[in-house]
Amino acid sequence: MVHAQGPTPTPTPTPATAAGPSRRSVLTAGLGLATTVAGLSTGAPRASAAPAGATAVTAITGTKIRNLTGPAETGPFAAPWTDLGIPARCPDGTMLFVCGDTFDGAGVGGPDWRAPVGLRARRPDIDRLVIDDSVGGSHAVGLVPEGHQNNTTAIPSDVFTVGGTMYMHLMRGVLYQTHHSDFWRSTDNGRTWRYLCQWPGDQYGGQFQQKSYAVADDGYCYVLSTVFNRDVASDLLLHRVRQDQLGNPAAYQPWGYANGAWAWGNYPTTITARRRWGEICFRAMGGKYALTWLNMEPLSMRAQIFALPTSNLFTTPEQTVIVPTAPGHESGNAVASPYGGFIVPGSTFSDFHLTVSQWYDAQNYRVMQYRINGLAV
Repeated sequence: MVHAQGPTPTPTPTPATAAGPSRRSVLTAGLGLATTVAGLSTGAPRASAAPAGATAVTAITGTKIRNLTGPAETGPFAAPWTDLGIPARCPDGTMLFVCGDTFDGAGVGGPDWRAPVGLRARRPDIDRLVIDDSVGGSHAVGLVPEGHQNNTTAIPSDVFTVGGTMYMHLMRGVLYQTHHSDFWRSTDNGRTWRYLCQWPGDQYGGQFQQKSYAVADDGYCYVLSTVFNRDVASDLLLHRVRQDQLGNPAAYQPWGYANGAWAWGNYPTTITARRRWGEICFRAMGGKYALTWLNMEPLSMRAQIFALPTSNLFTTPEQTVIVPTAPGHESGNAVASPYGGFIVPGSTFSDFHLTVSQWYDAQNYRVMQYRINGLAV
């Protein structure tokens, strides 16, 4: 059985006045609805201090390749009901999909609640992705300690590899009420994880809760962050950190606008229009950078491709890669209740693959693979 090595992070307290919604009660309210975080403020210069300009939304097409999870696909690992499936290429060449809230039994809210779990494709051919193993074998185990007391959980926002080490970022607390985020590493292809550090949930007014890391070839990781609450508008903040300092919170250097100029070390300023963000995924690929995200208003998944982490995202075109539809009316890139949208390792801009989650009732809760066609670079 997997175990965590090293010190265990501070337990997540739950406010005594409100235990927060259960996973099942959130489900009945629909995708992404939860309690609102109040008092969001960073004190940084607002968007008016930054370059501004309208973005063009370009419609493109897509195709569902397969379900990656479900009773038939991942039921053999006691994980028939799971979501997110953030994919990372492991040092041994396999692909690990780090999933969020995972259940056995009849559906979402059933027994054996675990989060996060690791499901594995031992032969990670992007055209033939099949999950055929898990961390835990026939029973996918929780990758880190999480007892779900008072409905707390550990939601992954990113997993990535630098050299022979994998890193995983988790958001801890009641769903959409992040008490803190914590950071873990694995040197055995995701089988065991060692705790590194944590950040308070209210850092930068909550806008450092959800993080995604682009591993660059200049020795840095570039980090985008937002609030983890789909009902609350958030800035998108940029930091950089040397790859040998990933577990040191003091080493994360913000990018911000002050005294008429953008520079590293300034207080972090939003790098694009403030909006309600769902999941985000930030990657260095093909000599450029790709950002994909769940856009909440209007609901869609979007992508931006740009030359540098510090590029002007106010004017970089947004491309719509997944659009919503009603259950039973899915075709092409139209998905019922879509969320997630994580770039699959091995993707190119001409052969672009995403893991897309879906959740609209207790038995339609899964991770799927989509190919996106016609992405403009």
